[in-house]
Amino acid sequence: MKIRKQIYGDKNLVGKNIERIRKLRGIKQKDFIAQIQIMGCDMNPTSYSKLEGQIRSATDKEIFVIAKILGISMEELFENNE
Repeated sequence: MKIRKQIYGDKNLVGKNIERIRKLRGIKQKDFIAQIQIMGCDMNPTSYSKLEGQIRSATDKEIFVIAKILGISMEELFENNE
């Protein structure tokens, strides 16, 4: 698993958990973005990277779609796992 090069921001609460769960499941970022797009969310790699890095806000639709893809509840994305 790659180590994050930059520190996390403070624009959302879910980015760190999305990244952690995605990596635990062995899903590559580009494949995850493709799944998000298939589910009807317009997202590009830069926007997704900023979401994971917590340097942009996450929309309710994005949180819903990401939780659905990961097969978890939306609440799990907000859990503090530090």
